[in-house]
Amino acid sequence: MGSAWGWLVAYVPILKGKAGEFLALGHVTAEVQAQLRPVMEIVPDLELRDLLETFCEHAMENVPNGMVLTVDCGALPPVRVLRGDTGGPMVRVGESLRLRGVAMCPVFRSSDTEAVLAEVAAVSADHRQGACLRVTTAKDLGDSLPCGERIQGLLRAVRLAPDEVDLLVDAGPVHSDRAKEVLAEATTDALKRLSPWPWRRLCVAAGAFPVNLTGFRRGGATPVVREDARLWQAVARKWSGQELEFGDFGVTYPRMLPKSRGTPDPNMRYTTAAEWQVFVYARVRPGNDDFFTLSQDLVNSPYWPVTGAATSWGDARLQECAQRKRPKAGGGTEWRAWATSHHLAVITSQLAMTGHP
Repeated sequence: MGSAWGWLVAYVPILKGKAGEFLALGHVTAEVQAQLRPVMEIVPDLELRDLLETFCEHAMENVPNGMVLTVDCGALPPVRVLRGDTGGPMVRVGESLRLRGVAMCPVFRSSDTEAVLAEVAAVSADHRQGACLRVTTAKDLGDSLPCGERIQGLLRAVRLAPDEVDLLVDAGPVHSDRAKEVLAEATTDALKRLSPWPWRRLCVAAGAFPVNLTGFRRGGATPVVREDARLWQAVARKWSGQELEFGDFGVTYPRMLPKSRGTPDPNMRYTTAAEWQVFVYARVRPGNDDFFTLSQDLVNSPYWPVTGAATSWGDARLQECAQRKRPKAGGGTEWRAWATSHHLAVITSQLAMTGHP
């Protein structure tokens, strides 16, 4: 299967490693899976007794056979997670996933300590899936690109050659046309500076979904431009080197946010060709029954695809809600799963047909 760009562009969604995202991953079709190389970020959660075991359980139950899971522990403190445990989070996840039969590719950064890099080396030796170097051109983190000497040191520390390492260039949040232009320039410059190394794969990622749904009108759809897709296209136009994979943050804000309190209003972050149509409905009926109304409105809207419920597992659930064939309309986890499922299907389809997101 070719594309207008001459190759089939792989899709690297950077997803929060929570129940909803894993559920979506567990229901991808073989066609979507063939194009997908997901990065799962472990989200800190003080309320979970064993965060890492919960993450690994989700992975075992949902990651399709044959899929390699790229795992990012960067938001966790690099210390023993529970008293008496040996090793930091990376090693514990690596061991746990191997026991569960899930292949793992660990993420590392130029700012990682020697101890963390040693863990990455151990996990990559154990799983034999290489590793992923994540660098950022985002303004909000203030990180600088690693120099040549640092990259050589990193590769020595993780005991891998460049062609065993994926390079993930994360441009971070992008919410305007102006920000897109500035970040596209910085990202292209970063690619040029890091191109002397023969990386296994190159990916450019950004995220354009807002921080939350506060301020969105209730009772209908509000469009949000997918500036992350536009940024990738701007970089791809400027870049003449190794093939670029497309990365985004699914239907979520790119950064880790504090755990939200309370129950979300019924909502659906629905991906279309160039934007998200964000449906948010006020809570009027008992439970989450307003989501039934939301689903009916979505299915009857111009945004419902011609492929309908066959578009994705998530779309089939939305149609069930619209037809009141489900006893309950789900909650935040289900809505995120259905939205993510639809998003993965739409993006892989666009990449396959057009060569761009």
